[in-house]
Amino acid sequence: MTTLPPAGRITAVNDIEMYCELRGQGEPLLLLHGGGGVGANWSLLFAEPPQGFALIVPDLRGHGRSTHPTGRLTFRQAALDVFALLDTLEIERFKAVGLSLGAKTLLHMATQQPKRVDAMVLVSAAPYFPAPARAAMAQLTPETRSAAEWEQMRQWHPRGDEQIRNLWRQLSALQADPRDLSFTPPLLATIEACTLLVHGDRDPFYPARLAVEMYEAIPRAYLWIVPNGGHGPIFGDTDDSKRRFVETTLAFLRGAWT
Repeated sequence: MTTLPPAGRITAVNDIEMYCELRGQGEPLLLLHGGGGVGANWSLLFAEPPQGFALIVPDLRGHGRSTHPTGRLTFRQAALDVFALLDTLEIERFKAVGLSLGAKTLLHMATQQPKRVDAMVLVSAAPYFPAPARAAMAQLTPETRSAAEWEQMRQWHPRGDEQIRNLWRQLSALQADPRDLSFTPPLLATIEACTLLVHGDRDPFYPARLAVEMYEAIPRAYLWIVPNGGHGPIFGDTDDSKRRFVETTLAFLRGAWT
């Protein structure tokens, strides 16, 4: 059983200061948010730490309260940052849930150091950027964002409008480097973690066939296609959809499906 330090701390990892909230006792469970989001988004699903889990909930590089001095964001570097955080916390093996950016970060983690990831849930992941995603990301600029989007981002990212502008530019630039997201079937086959893939059948960026490709390549994989689900289908419109995701995820992470 892992007992974590008090919640809400800043830790120096690599060239950044990473904000992380730590809650609960039990098996280490890492929660990685999506692009443009923050760790606090997970409170919509896990208002309290699930029984038997110690939650590790960081703000990824450049997001929320975490800094980002280099100006370039990559999934590979995000994975290295999280590993550095876990090393500081003296956590060797862990379970994890990742959404979109967080899910792709977990793909890097599970292929960089396969033996450290015991089980993971990947929501709206992708092995590479298809054309619809690249086109949408190319349009992700500060100038194209609505007033409502600016207001939401200001609530999540407290370092000011310049942080938000940089973050949108960095997220847009992710699609320009195909090497950063290039998970071939042989590479995916090196993943040792028991993996649950959760994907909406109406995801406008990543067609469901990408989830099937990953399911066929990852050795111990399960696939959940969410009917009428978009990108990030776990944050559905109803409490019932959120409850179903939490119950299914916790059952999977507790080994009920093995």
